Amino acid sequence: MRIIEQLESEVRSYVRAFPAVFDRAEGALLYDEHGNRYIDFFAGAGTLNYGHNNPLINQAMIEYLGRNGIVHGLDKATVAKKNFLQKFHDTILKPRNLDYKVQFTGPTGTNAVETALKLARMVKRRSNVIAFTNGYHGLTMGSLAVTGNDFYRDEHYGARANADSMPYDGYFGPDVNTIEYLRRFISDKSSGVDLPAAIIVETVQGEGGINVASVEWLQQLEALCREFDILLIIDDIQMGNGRTGQFFSFERAGIKPDMVTLSKSIGGGLPMALVLMRPELDQWKPGEHTGTFRGNNLAFVAACEALSYWDNGDFAEGVAYKGRIMEELLRGIVEKYPELDIRLRGIGMVWGLDFSARPGFPAAISREAFANNLVIELAGSEDHVLKFLPSLTIDEETLREGMAIIDQAIGTLQTKGEERRRGMA
Repeated sequence: MRIIEQLESEVRSYVRAFPAVFDRAEGALLYDEHGNRYIDFFAGAGTLNYGHNNPLINQAMIEYLGRNGIVHGLDKATVAKKNFLQKFHDTILKPRNLDYKVQFTGPTGTNAVETALKLARMVKRRSNVIAFTNGYHGLTMGSLAVTGNDFYRDEHYGARANADSMPYDGYFGPDVNTIEYLRRFISDKSSGVDLPAAIIVETVQGEGGINVASVEWLQQLEALCREFDILLIIDDIQMGNGRTGQFFSFERAGIKPDMVTLSKSIGGGLPMALVLMRPELDQWKPGEHTGTFRGNNLAFVAACEALSYWDNGDFAEGVAYKGRIMEELLRGIVEKYPELDIRLRGIGMVWGLDFSARPGFPAAISREAFANNLVIELAGSEDHVLKFLPSLTIDEETLREGMAIIDQAIGTLQTKGEERRRGMA
């Protein structure tokens, strides 16, 4: 660890929360350099939906590299790209009756968001974009403009150019329809909010605290976009690839966005990002938007294998089953500790325990859990949410074992707190 502290930038983050030198991983498990085993409820912030070192994905990549397959190809035609596009069309787009063109961007999620925003502005000849409170879309300049948390967007960056923020579903409580709030701003030409080229939204806000938009809210948002000729961009970077139970997180609402951004797990664990767009929006001139690593062929190979999980409905059924287990066990924790005033939110296999009434408690749980060999991160503007994001391929036994560690960690912290209070008295 000394060499890391000596040479790596102070910007490093997760190494501080999880102070171990990891060496290998398999499925939902991590192992440090001393062979200690950890359950992973973090999954690379949603990059490892199909698990660490998925054997099917690994084998496909090994075979590809073994025959000297193209690794870097810019946007040249390759067998790996052709196979991915065919698989993605046949397995994902066609069964869902989705007619999208595919653009490969730079390899991370923020590259996909930047591309979608740039294209929307070009097509609509408008510069403004509307995003939502607690949204997270990346940390490059354009993406930062539509990210809500002020920890990331210090005013020195000038990050709010050509972007407005509106309240997400439930921001003012259950009795306020924030779509009507948004409609008032858009329809009033004296509101100070310009008619946007696009509205970008996560159907479930991951980094923002596991805020789940209702089906009705998403449907009303789509209708509003159609009424005012605004492009609807769904950011499915963290919540796509089955995290909410279906491949796309917006499927539950029956909506069809104009654009979709994908990254994280779409590459099977390797860097890859893309933008889906309605064909008539594909108005780029050749080479008008590029990136050196927009053709990660090894990720194409990995992605093809990962998409095979969606050849039938078994995988989605497994996600739903394990999601119900998570919800049941987490509701048990909420009921077990009523004095903590915990609020539970989630869907599919992404859940959050909101400890707003106990600032700092989620961080203490994460530390205690790590001491007992479980990795779990936080979410929300004040790190007030304990975020459950295990790989979708985790087996039930390991899932239950991890949940028990969290239950034990909360109990241990409660006992220590009571002992301190008695000692002070």
